[in-house]
Amino acid sequence: MCWNNRVPERHSGVASPFSRLREWQQDGIIVASSVALGTMLYMFGLFPREETGGPGPSWVPPTLFGCICLAEVFRRKAPTIALIAGFVLVATDAFFGVSLPMWIVFADLLYAATLYGPRRVSRRMVPIAGMCIVFAVVAAYISLREWQSTILAVLASMPAIVVPVWWASNIRQHQKIAAAERTNAEQLEKIGELDREAAVSGERARMARDLHDVIAGHLSAIAIQSEAALSMKEGGAQGQGRTVLSSVREDSVRALKEMRTMIGVLRADGGDTDETTAPARLAELGELVESARGNGMRLEVHSDFDESTPLSAAVDLTAYRITQEALTNITKHAPESKARVDIRQEDGMLNVEVVNELAAAPESADHGGMGLLNMRERAVAVGGSFTAGPGASGWHVRAALPISGVRA
Repeated sequence: MCWNNRVPERHSGVASPFSRLREWQQDGIIVASSVALGTMLYMFGLFPREETGGPGPSWVPPTLFGCICLAEVFRRKAPTIALIAGFVLVATDAFFGVSLPMWIVFADLLYAATLYGPRRVSRRMVPIAGMCIVFAVVAAYISLREWQSTILAVLASMPAIVVPVWWASNIRQHQKIAAAERTNAEQLEKIGELDREAAVSGERARMARDLHDVIAGHLSAIAIQSEAALSMKEGGAQGQGRTVLSSVREDSVRALKEMRTMIGVLRADGGDTDETTAPARLAELGELVESARGNGMRLEVHSDFDESTPLSAAVDLTAYRITQEALTNITKHAPESKARVDIRQEDGMLNVEVVNELAAAPESADHGGMGLLNMRERAVAVGGSFTAGPGASGWHVRAALPISGVRA
């Protein structure tokens, strides 16, 4: 009775008691159906029986049938042993006379061994089925003693051998495919989780860079300018004091504006940002230069960049932030030094270079801060390169950024 094709519930590797109970219930129904069908066939003689080894005791066929039904109870728990026992019982039954109920139960044992048996047994079920067909041919010939009747009997019995093995093999193959799909789905879920974690980490790093640029840039300038104002002698030049305070106010307003811009972008539901929340661009480089000069820096700016050239927003912002951070470092580590900003466009690349005179000690390095690291990360993020270090003419900060954005 090989009609149970439910996929066993073993997704977690250990079947639950409830699932085991369902499996035993199904096996009980199958065994009970075999017993009922066999009893009906034996009682009413609804199948022909040819005696081969001479008439035996009348209790032999029912006893053999009961034994094979008992073996069928273990169709799922021990399918290989149940199949071997069933084969022995069918061979014994063939000695007294081939009976249809025995072959019905044996067909279910073939099905169960193919579906539930170990992998090596399942792969060998085709040759085992071939051996069963050979046995059926020999048994039919011994029983009928005629080739034509033997061929008809074998053709009639072949579906009971071939169909269960073929059916169970297909189900087992489908189970294997389903297990592979589940494994792939679990792996994709893990990959998706890792991607989400990486995206969150990347977003945190980007926000940290932006906050560093805003705070370290503008607030450092404010601190230096405030210190300059406090260092003025009482009753000093009023005009100079007003210039310093004006510069402090401008940096404070610009810092608040950029902070408000970042908060607006983070709270936006999506879509294009309007002009009030647009990030800093190279077009605002003039204000940055004036602020640096207000801090006492002797700054020269050279630029041959064509503003009509389409520049991606990411590259535009990156170039601005790298220039801003480089000037902030100069303000902190080499105040009142001579510096030069050079922005050039060459071979599809936007080259940003900031050079300043070295102080008495080479303090233009970032001294463990995040400035150089942030500049390098920004350049790499858009597919560019970044270098920083002392040179013949002072401290050099160079960044090469692709104008069209991230390169493949």
